Amino acid sequence: MARFSRIDVVLKMRETGVIPVFFHPDPEVCKNVVKACYDGGLRLFEFTNRGDFATLVFAELNKWTIQNCPDMIVGAGSVVDEGTASMYIALGANFIVSPVIDEGTAKVCNRRKVLWSPGCGSVTEISRAHELGAEIVKVFPASEVGGPGFVKAVKGPMPWTSIMPTGGVEPEEENLKKWFEAGVTCVGIGSKLFTKRIISEGDYASIARVCRDMLSIINKYK
Repeated sequence: MARFSRIDVVLKMRETGVIPVFFHPDPEVCKNVVKACYDGGLRLFEFTNRGDFATLVFAELNKWTIQNCPDMIVGAGSVVDEGTASMYIALGANFIVSPVIDEGTAKVCNRRKVLWSPGCGSVTEISRAHELGAEIVKVFPASEVGGPGFVKAVKGPMPWTSIMPTGGVEPEEENLKKWFEAGVTCVGIGSKLFTKRIISEGDYASIARVCRDMLSIINKYK
């Protein structure tokens, strides 16, 4: 069962402004990455449902996180159907992120009062996500959909929309400045933060440093 309510999750998304997105088949690597993000000041972490036995990795990771990084809000991403969402919720996921709008997933999450953030690529999809109870919508793939300009255009006629772009977000100030000045609530960032070099070399201190830098940058522009 989720330890944090969907209200808690939304408030933390707005407060910190960034959610790291990561998957690795080795639970120990995942633990080190979560700890680095935690040491860097982040309090949200999206584990992506990407590989075989991913739910088993998540189960071990989430139990470890509860004991070692108790304020970290761990959720599951790349969830495309209600069955998968149910599995992750049963394992304690505090939020569910999807690349698509799936009504079954929305119902499962709403029934358990777990935050659901679906992927949207148009104003119509964003409006549909709102109908289904999404508090924060994921714009994906953000850079291909239209980047910060798309976000700004959506916020014109729909200023109540809370947007989390994922895909194409970079940890540099120039990139983050564009997204937050366009009006995003938070950003999701994966490969640009967890580069192949950093993971292969186990350079977790670099992850913590970049996380601290991102938080400082985001606080300037949100």
